[in-house]
Amino acid sequence: MSEPAPGPVAADDPGYTAGAVDLLGVLAYGELTAFDRLAEDARLAPSLADKVHMVAMASTQFEHFRLIEARLAELGTDVMTAMRPFHRPFDSFHAHTAPNSWLEGLVKAYVGDGFAADFYREIAAFVDERTRAVVDEVLAEDAQAAFVVDRVRAGIAADPDVAGRLALWGRRLVGEALSQAQRVAADRDALTGLLTGTDERPGMDLAAASRMFSRLVEKHAARMSDLGLQA
Repeated sequence: MSEPAPGPVAADDPGYTAGAVDLLGVLAYGELTAFDRLAEDARLAPSLADKVHMVAMASTQFEHFRLIEARLAELGTDVMTAMRPFHRPFDSFHAHTAPNSWLEGLVKAYVGDGFAADFYREIAAFVDERTRAVVDEVLAEDAQAAFVVDRVRAGIAADPDVAGRLALWGRRLVGEALSQAQRVAADRDALTGLLTGTDERPGMDLAAASRMFSRLVEKHAARMSDLGLQA
C-alpha cells in the first residue's frame, strides 16, 4: 500500500497543478496506446472467444482515457496538450517491447503495464482527492486480469518450454519500464516533484522512496508468480 501524503495538497500551487496534469497526461497516453496495442494483439488471438476478451480489454482502456480527459478538462487542460510530452518515451518503450506472440502480448499487458500502474499509484498518493479517485479507477485491476493469468498458465501447461522465454520477457519488460520512467522523470520536473515535494508540500524522503521501490519489486514478483513465472 502507498504511504499517504504527509501534508495537505496545495491545489492552488502552480507546481502541484503542473504535476497533477503531467500524471493525468502520462496516464491518458498510456491508456490510449494500450487500447491501440490490445486491439492489434487481438488479431493474434487463437480463438474467437480470446479475441472478444482482448477487444473488451481494449475497450476498457478507451473508457479510462475518457475519464482522464474529463478530469483534465476540469483542471482547464486539453488532453492532447497534456499527453504531448509523453509521446516519445511511450513510443520508444513500445518500439523496444513489441511482442512476438500472443502470449508475449498478454505478459506485456499484465506485467509491463502492471509495473507502470503500481508506480503511478504511488505518485497518486500525493494528489488531490478527486484526481486520486480518477487515477485509482483507471488503474484498478479488473476481471480481465484473471483472463490473462488463465491464458498464460494454459499456454505454459501446453508447452512448458515457453515458461523460460516468458520469464526472460517479463524481466526485460520491467527493465524497459524502469528506463522509461527514468526518462520521464528526467524530463518532467513537475511530475517527480509530486513525489519529492516542496517546503509547503512535503513528499517522500530517501527512506520512503526506498520502501516505494521495494513495494514495486514485490508486486512485480507477485504478478510473475501469478502467471507461473519466475521473477
